[in-house]
Amino acid sequence: MASVHTAIELAAPPEHVWAILMDPRRLADWVTIHRSLGPVPDKLRTGSEFEQTLTLRGAHLHVAWTVAALDPPHRAVWEGRGPAHSRATCIYELAPTADGGTRFDYTNEFKTPGGPLAAVAGRVLVGGLSQREAQRSLERLRQLIAATDVC
Repeated sequence: MASVHTAIELAAPPEHVWAILMDPRRLADWVTIHRSLGPVPDKLRTGSEFEQTLTLRGAHLHVAWTVAALDPPHRAVWEGRGPAHSRATCIYELAPTADGGTRFDYTNEFKTPGGPLAAVAGRVLVGGLSQREAQRSLERLRQLIAATDVC
């Protein structure tokens, strides 16, 4: 299983960051590899589901996400099922900072299909791309937070 972890400090309280993170309709505003979204429930709860299309190295990947756990505004766990029995788990962890902002920790653990040999091939193919895209996405999130009203 491969893993990506990155973190960022954001100039908004956890409740504000949570509202943006937990609105799948906002994914296009900050997730660099996001391409499209299927129907989304009005309010996400544990067990809520939706489909997302991502693009990685020019390939479109359709992922069915399920909200596995919620602890607003501190932690969310997403479980994803992708093509050819691939799987992913995304974890969002938010903590208040001393200056009234938020530290957002993002972890994505993913399993490519096909066993150990395919996993090695997947790491070679993707390389550090997943880490770079995660960092770019969090930087876009920072810009989005800075551009929104935090009242």
